[in-house]
Amino acid sequence: MSYIKKLKDLREKLGYSKTEMARSLGISKTYYWQIEHKKRNLSYKMAYRIAEILALKPDDIFYDEFNKSLD
Repeated sequence: MSYIKKLKDLREKLGYSKTEMARSLGISKTYYWQIEHKKRNLSYKMAYRIAEILALKPDDIFYDEFNKSLD
C-alpha cells in the first residue's frame, strides 16, 4: 500500500481533517494536501512530525514507499 493511501486512511481513522493535520504541523492546508497527493517531496522531519501526530513511527507509514524507491 502506498504511503498516500496509508496516510489518508490513518488520518481519517483517527478523525483528523486535512485542516487539523495542517494546523498541528504548522503548515497550510494546501501544503498538507500536496503531501497527501504526492505533489510535494516529504522531508524526514515532516514525516517524523506526521507520524508523531498519528502516534506511530515514520517507518510505519513511509517505509514501504521508501523501500520501493531503492529497487
